[in-house]
Amino acid sequence: MDVFETVLRESIDRAQHALQLAQQDEQSLEEHQHAARLLDLLDRARAYDIDTTGWVEPSVLASVPISTGEGA
Repeated sequence: MDVFETVLRESIDRAQHALQLAQQDEQSLEEHQHAARLLDLLDRARAYDIDTTGWVEPSVLASVPISTGEGA
């Protein structure tokens, strides 16, 4: 694993943990911010063809609303 991938994984771990804490505390603004950060990091990994399978708990991903930006 190269340095970029290591830092990316650590960032994804931090975003996932922060999202989980915000969900537990029912802090909707922070929850949306951390969800957006997590999705952005996963998009960045995908852009660099990095397999993130197993990096994020399925229950966390399922709790993230995904917006296409259409109709907004």
